Amino acid sequence: MRKARLLPTVSILAFLTGCAGLQRDHVQFDRLSDCPKQTAALLVANQSQLSPLSDTHTLACSLTVLRDTQDPAVRRTSLGSRLCLHLAEREANQETREKLATEGVGFAEAALEQGGGGDGAVHYYLAANLGLAVREHITVAMENLGRLEGEMKQALALSPDIDDGGPLRLLGTLYLKAPAWPNGIGDRDKALELLEKAAKEHPGHPLNHLFYAQALWDEGNEAALPQVKAEFELGEQLLAEGLWGYSKEPWKKEFDEFQQEFEEAGSSRQ
Repeated sequence: MRKARLLPTVSILAFLTGCAGLQRDHVQFDRLSDCPKQTAALLVANQSQLSPLSDTHTLACSLTVLRDTQDPAVRRTSLGSRLCLHLAEREANQETREKLATEGVGFAEAALEQGGGGDGAVHYYLAANLGLAVREHITVAMENLGRLEGEMKQALALSPDIDDGGPLRLLGTLYLKAPAWPNGIGDRDKALELLEKAAKEHPGHPLNHLFYAQALWDEGNEAALPQVKAEFELGEQLLAEGLWGYSKEPWKKEFDEFQQEFEEAGSSRQ
């Protein structure tokens, strides 16, 4: 029913250790002299206040503090990686976005080195950042599907509810979009199972419904069309009515792309 796509968008593509060919230098932020005085430990203690709702300057100031700390207790958290993801997802410039996402990879890898491997959030944000970092580098992504799957499974096993079912959403979409055996790890049945679970167990997140709709659509069953539409419309409503901050714009693009694909397929059958 739907056009085949090798890999998903919006931070769910693929990832790689080392990120050969990707930029490792840090993004330099403006107006750092306006940043409030804060410590890394204080940021970790109040990290729930840093989210997609936070303005870019606040996130940049916080990330700058974390760049300078060598405190093992701070470095083994997922905070640095999460801040990089929030900044990268709202960045329109590809080079800057990849730099931020690659820095997020570095924060997560440092957290693992400091003993943070038992925290599912570290694995989750590692996967999400690496996905963004190689979104435009398909060959690199294809070579690392196995590790991407492994990190997402770790996140799912340790913290299945993080980010409103984020591990279910990411792993399910990976199985949906990746090439099937023998070229990849794509698996429609696994994708449908995981994304249905994400939509049912975390019904408040719009992407859970969008990606479940995509999995149903990918099945090619005409009888599922009413459910595809229902899931899509519910996700679209949640996106329109919810407070999603800077995530709202890129997610809206995902909805628009699927709607266009769905409508074009319907027109072709008339």
